[in-house]
Amino acid sequence: MPTRLAHLVVDAADPPRLARFWAGALGWEIADEQPTEVDVWPRGYTYPDPVALPLVFVPVPEPKTGKNRVHIDLASSSAADQAAQVDRLLGLGATRADIGQGDVPFVVLADPEGNEFCVLEPRPVYADTGPVAAVVVDCADPVAQARFWSRAAGWAVQEEGPDFASLRSPSGVGPFLELLRTPDAKTVKNRIHLDVRPYPGEDYLDEARQLRDLGAVPADVGQGDVRWLVLADPEGGEFCVLIPR
Repeated sequence: MPTRLAHLVVDAADPPRLARFWAGALGWEIADEQPTEVDVWPRGYTYPDPVALPLVFVPVPEPKTGKNRVHIDLASSSAADQAAQVDRLLGLGATRADIGQGDVPFVVLADPEGNEFCVLEPRPVYADTGPVAAVVVDCADPVAQARFWSRAAGWAVQEEGPDFASLRSPSGVGPFLELLRTPDAKTVKNRIHLDVRPYPGEDYLDEARQLRDLGAVPADVGQGDVRWLVLADPEGGEFCVLIPR
């Protein structure tokens, strides 16, 4: 049985502060706050459920350098809703960001620690995703990455082509995982990464071996002695294989 997406993890200089921003941005709640992590998910959420991908904020000493290779797209229901979201997010502490997007219908913002995200114009495909339309990952080969992440996430490929691929939970709920072709090479550790978790009763070491057979490699991000495993996908994007739960 494949692993499944469990969390989206965000490195932060001040996890509680950043968690408060994103809880307010999404209308979610802080589900747990510990010195090592702060968890944010929808009110009434029962973990794990593909209807949402929880956010986990962890403390790191390194500052952000350059544009993130993983970001969140937020959905909107109308032009008025998009504009209202942008105004509200700016009021919560977001800032406008220029990543070379030019004249586009979506709005690019950055959270209080500089992590870029987009507020999309209304798009029917995201009508039922909830506030998070998609988690978007820069890559060189969307089709190859879609094959890998379909297995790692346990999600089905919805669309694929030379410049773009998308996946979603087989249950047809929650956000999309989108792989976007970009010319930029990965040079530093990602500040935002995915975690995957085997199903209860499965062997996470065996699952990790299967992912390595598909092109993942061990990764050292300074994690030290931990129970989970840190791997990198075939293009070097770090992710964690967690203990079954």
